[in-house]
Amino acid sequence: MTSAPTDPLIGQTLDGRYLIRSRIARGGMAMVYLANDLRLERRVAVKVMHEHLAEDENFTRRFEQEARSAARLAHPNLVNVFDQGHDAGRTYLVMEYLPSITLRDLLKQQQRLTLDQSLEIGEAVLSGLSAAHHAGIVHRDLKPENVMLADDGRIKLGDFGLARAVSANTTTGQALLGTIAYLSPELVTRGVADARSDLYAFGIMMYEMLTGAQPFTGEQPMQIAYQHAHSEVPVPSLVSSEATPELDELVRWTTQREPDQRPRDAGEALEYLSSIRHGALPPGATRVLPAPLPDGPSLTPSTTVLDGAQRDLLAAGSEGPQATDDLGASPVVAASAIADAASTGRRRATRGRIVAAVVVLAVLLAGGLGWWFGQGPGSQVGVPQVAGLEMDAARATLASHDLDATVVECSSLDVAAGLAVSTDPAAGERLDRGSTVELCQSTGPEMIAVPTIVGLTLDEAKRVIAAEGFTFGSVLEERFSDVEAEAVLAALGADGEALGDVYPEQGTIDLIVSAGALPDVTGLPVAEATAALEARGLVVDPALGTESHHADIPAGSVIALLPQTDPVRPGDAVGLDVSLGPELFEVPSVSGLGLQEAMDALTAAGFAPSTLVPDPLRGFAVATGTDPAAGDRVPAGTEIRVKSTISL
Repeated sequence: MTSAPTDPLIGQTLDGRYLIRSRIARGGMAMVYLANDLRLERRVAVKVMHEHLAEDENFTRRFEQEARSAARLAHPNLVNVFDQGHDAGRTYLVMEYLPSITLRDLLKQQQRLTLDQSLEIGEAVLSGLSAAHHAGIVHRDLKPENVMLADDGRIKLGDFGLARAVSANTTTGQALLGTIAYLSPELVTRGVADARSDLYAFGIMMYEMLTGAQPFTGEQPMQIAYQHAHSEVPVPSLVSSEATPELDELVRWTTQREPDQRPRDAGEALEYLSSIRHGALPPGATRVLPAPLPDGPSLTPSTTVLDGAQRDLLAAGSEGPQATDDLGASPVVAASAIADAASTGRRRATRGRIVAAVVVLAVLLAGGLGWWFGQGPGSQVGVPQVAGLEMDAARATLASHDLDATVVECSSLDVAAGLAVSTDPAAGERLDRGSTVELCQSTGPEMIAVPTIVGLTLDEAKRVIAAEGFTFGSVLEERFSDVEAEAVLAALGADGEALGDVYPEQGTIDLIVSAGALPDVTGLPVAEATAALEARGLVVDPALGTESHHADIPAGSVIALLPQTDPVRPGDAVGLDVSLGPELFEVPSVSGLGLQEAMDALTAAGFAPSTLVPDPLRGFAVATGTDPAAGDRVPAGTEIRVKSTISL
């Protein structure tokens, strides 16, 4: 059996600087590899254009445009581009390597996101997009696949392969290049895109984060495109309990079919989303879309809805004339001089009694305060709340209450290491002034021993993780291996590295599990092999296949599976090495040669010659032909009977 070929780029060094280590992903235009930058000693991602596209000037121009567009942008929420070049006929782009999953992966894991997750990711995407728009760049392909969620918590927007300058707002023959589910109506109908087109895609993506589904679906791409062009995007709160009225308005505002009714760029949308996330909007305040008011001017996207109090005032104002009539009907009674004098006397008597009562109360209060702070409870102080404070601030707070502090260490799940956790006696208890309080300094979560997880089944691993005081995170990936399906291959900490001997209590543990062994398709017809592989979640790509001769495997059957990644995961593309059958060789003509000379010639050609002539007579025999005949094509090693005559 022949072995599967490896990627020829792996192990190569581009321009004497970028050592290709392994393949990360395959895209429509390029292959992405993990590489070492030998000059700066760092890991980078290298995107190499497919060789069959390198001769196409349009593809090359788009690829180089991605480099120029992305290199102009420097922002914490954008994937950095470091370098671009050509080597050995290959065009490549060097980018920041970001161990991460995509927003699409997260949506597959969780179905829909929480409100906090949606706000955090949305704010990061708009922040990066705002930087691009400010630099005059339109992304044109915003979708969950291009939002990277790094292992260290960073959120970055990448893949500017379809990016264009904002000024290039013209119709193009490739108007539908972006993913159809996120295309704005103007891209669908006119092929025109600007910054507001990115905002439409963002609104669709925000809807999908909150609801777990895209607003428009269909069996054919054009059905989806038609809905984008002719239907309003529904508000997410119709199907999601996470959506708020403010987020409903953000989705409606960014997905208006008319670009002029959307935010002018990502910066304006970011300002509103940040206000939602950080609580800067008053309760109930929302952005509204242009809509005519009765007998009044039109609202704009920057108008805010009147809050409840204002609406009450307006409602009250509508009843104003009736209230005026009621007041006008009330009689006014004039007071007599005698009644006025009596009222004045009563007021003076009341003031005298009040003054006397205040004097008595002041005397009693002065005595009570003296007793309270001298001998009563006032001589004590309450222990203040110091949880979460820096240690110096915690000591200062206690000192301000006339309390001394002695520091002890204790573990805490909630308070970061080095900060104050609590006091003993606890906050709120009363102590004599000058008392000493035990102040607990956090050492972070308690470090506890890590149990054996690798080798367990997924369900067993979840039970062990919970029983030992840790938190199960998620299955980061499945990969094919020799281990049975759903067995744990690796347990990873929050940093994405394998767990050590100890790990913080309640720390999140993510798992990599086995998808079972790769199907053995050797000897199967191509159709059967393809069906078996697809049943296991693999994609058979004919472009990755090869053909070879094989002595034992008949033509049209599979010699070997050709993995393109290591490890191989469900969803990866693979190729097949298909047999051409045994290799055939032409039988040479030996007629007229001496018998022994003819047999030697056939042996040298890779065949097994035979004759009926005894050995003592072979020197007198002359070859007259062969069976199979000269010119026939047969496999190497085939027996060739030499015909001959003997002349004495």
